[in-house]
Amino acid sequence: MGASPSLSAREIRNLADSTSFSSEQIEILHRRFLHLTDGKTTMSRNSFDNVPDLDTNPIKSRIVNAFFDGRNLGLRSKERVDEITFENFLTTLSFFQHVEDTHPKEDLEFCKVEKLKFLFRMYDTNGDGKITLEELREIVDELLSKKTTTDLTSSSIADAAMLEAANICMGQTETDEQYDGITFTDFLQIMRDLKIESKMHVRFLQMDTTAMCTQ
Repeated sequence: MGASPSLSAREIRNLADSTSFSSEQIEILHRRFLHLTDGKTTMSRNSFDNVPDLDTNPIKSRIVNAFFDGRNLGLRSKERVDEITFENFLTTLSFFQHVEDTHPKEDLEFCKVEKLKFLFRMYDTNGDGKITLEELREIVDELLSKKTTTDLTSSSIADAAMLEAANICMGQTETDEQYDGITFTDFLQIMRDLKIESKMHVRFLQMDTTAMCTQ
């Protein structure tokens, strides 16, 4: 097997500017990327089978799909791609960056909105701009998949959550009023008190890359 491709100093600088990862983090992540892809320059979904921290995550499939969602890669289409480059990988991974509270308030607010956009797209699976009741039920089913529950329980939870969302975003709703889904504006309102900028992350940097450096 030949030597794995490496990044030039210029490529690392450009990626650091566009993602806010440090040069050191980018080099570590690039080694991780090459390890997951067996030295290839593109990654497929199967590569994520080798990420232990995702194995116990009930929404693993949604996280993996997010890396291949055109909406997260700067593409206009919501269609998914079959393979991604390291730059694509880093672009999506940047949504999971932990952000310290020491950043300026404007930066923290921007980061929060970007993370919420990413999270909203993860739940809005058909890309119609709304999280429907059916999509919410699917989310709850996945989140409760590791626990002992019934379809009725997860359905009831989703129904109650959608009703609460309607009440928050529309005011107290009447029984004959129709609320057909959570828009991103609604989503922002519902999530306004959640400090997602410091909570949403995937552990890639914490993984041992020592073995990769010697390959």
